[in-house]
This record gives sequence, structure tokens and C-alpha cells, in this order.
Amino acid sequence: MKTSLFDFDLPPELIANAPIEPRDAARLLHIDHNSLTDGTMQDLVNWLRPTDVLVFNDTKVIPARLYGKRGQAQIELTLFKQVDLSTWDTLIKNARRLHVGDEISFSENFYATVVDKKSSGLVVVRFNVSGVALFEMLHKVGTMPLPPYIKRKVGGLESDKADYQTMYAKHEGAVAAPTAGLHFTQRIFDALAKRGIRWEFVTLHVGGGTFLPVKVEDTNEHVMHAEYGVIPEAVAERLNAARQNGSRIIPVGTTSLRLLESATDDQGIVHPFAQETAIFITPGYRFKATDALFTNFHTPKSTLFMLVSALAGLDTMQKAYAHAIKEKYRFFSYGDACLIEKD
Repeated sequence: MKTSLFDFDLPPELIANAPIEPRDAARLLHIDHNSLTDGTMQDLVNWLRPTDVLVFNDTKVIPARLYGKRGQAQIELTLFKQVDLSTWDTLIKNARRLHVGDEISFSENFYATVVDKKSSGLVVVRFNVSGVALFEMLHKVGTMPLPPYIKRKVGGLESDKADYQTMYAKHEGAVAAPTAGLHFTQRIFDALAKRGIRWEFVTLHVGGGTFLPVKVEDTNEHVMHAEYGVIPEAVAERLNAARQNGSRIIPVGTTSLRLLESATDDQGIVHPFAQETAIFITPGYRFKATDALFTNFHTPKSTLFMLVSALAGLDTMQKAYAHAIKEKYRFFSYGDACLIEKD
């Protein structure tokens, strides 16, 4: 399909630069085929069925943005994807000035060496510490890797450390937040439980590629980024049992959806999973595990907008986004959300 089909004009003032307070005060749009219903997060419980099962991504964002120096030159580096315990693919501003062998210093005893420059624009660096020690240093000198459309001064805000993390984040490894989950509070979980709605946790370590636009003219030519995900055996068994009992499976966020679809066979059976997935979902895809989706409003020409268009239909999503823009919903990571029923 032509990438241009997934483009739309978004007024810049609708891009949320900070989360609403409290989190569960966000607006919520229910997209049910051609029916659009405006509400808030407080309406979610009533829009769901008592037998529904929500699936959350419990990955935890690491402070993946680093500011350092190569000589006197200022360097901004954002971790993109882990290669091994000490080596990462990274995004670096003005990377053309870097050469293999250059050393980037972040603090007195924390630095990285450039080991490769890829044609994709990614720079491979090897840190002088690895494993747990590397993560400890990231927490000491790193900042939260907010997407480029959220404007911050160098170093970001102290509040982003909590704002850009779900309340149930558990397993460190993501360099971007599963932002649909940012809307959930203990008050929402309590309301879900009271209604009988259950939930499960899976883990997909979100990579930096989630923010990259699709630059090719035809979606068939796009190469999807790979991300590591885990679905424990016990979770897979409970999801399969729920489906057999007639429950709907509803991922919270596109990351949970992509992981579920990667682990599910053509008969709709969810299998335990512990590997990378590079699944790319566009209109025409037959969903195997997903009955509806809770998610944010996504960027134009993104793989995420393509995914929701595959779930509900491109025409439906174009109308829904036009409605959201007209009604001044807040967009992207810190913005409002929608509950999308499968076409």
C-alpha cells in the first residue's frame, strides 16, 4: 500500500508536551466501526465487558539518552537497540562527524567507543562497562528518552522520570515507553477488578524504531525494527483458557498487540514466547489474538497508524482521527487514548 494513504494533517498545538494530571483524567474515544463516542478514562470500565482480559506490557524504560563529549564537541546519544551486554546500536545527532575508534565521554569513568557506523544511520558503540554495571551508570548520568516531538531542554525534566513510566513497569530494557499504559492508575485497576475484568502482563522491550517514520513510498518496502519480547508459559495458558471460555483479548498498546500476534498461531493458540519479533501489521492482516485495542493517537505515516488501520479499517481510522482533531484530543505519547473495536 502507498504510505501516503496513512498521512494526515495534525495541528502542532494538539501534540501533548506533558501528561494530564491525574493520568486517568485523559479523554477516551471509543471507535466502534463507524460509531464514535467521546468519553474519558473513567468510561473505559463500562465500555468493556466483564469477561474481557486486558494484556499490559510491563517493560521498564531505562534512562537511555546520554549527553557527552568527543574532545570539545558536544554529543547527544540515544540508545536504540541492545546488541550485547556492553554494545548498543544508537542514534547520535551529527553522527557524520564521528569516526570508528572515537571515544565519547559521559562522566569521569563512563565512556563509549564507536565501533561501527551503519548505512541506516545508526552508530554502534561499545561501553567501558557492561550488564548490570552499565544500567547502573545509565541511572546515574542518563535521562529519559522522550520522543523528539516532546520539547525539553537538555537533561529533560525531573518529572519525566515518573511521567514516562507506567505504574506497573517491571523489567528494564525499553528505550521508549509503552505509552498506552501511562493512562492506568490504581483507581482504574480497582474499577476493572470490581467489574470482573482481568488482566495479564507480557514484556516487549520497546526499541527506538517505534518513533521512526516510514520513509519508503510503498509499505511493502519498509523494514520493520526488531524488539525482544517474552510471554511466560503460564500467561499463554491463561489467555488460551480465557479465549476458550468466550473472553475477548484486548491488548493495551500496540507493543502488547504485536507481541501477542507474534506468539499466536493460525488456530488462535497463544504460545510461550522469548525472542525478537519484527512483525509489521498493515491493512489486510488477519488478526489471530486481538479482539479490540486500547491505544494512544499515533503519528502520521507511522507503522502504528498502519496497525490500527489494519484492525479497524483505514476509512474508519481516518474518520476517527479527523473527529479527534476537530474535538481537540491531545495526540501522541503524553496525549489522550482510544478504545478500538476490531472490524
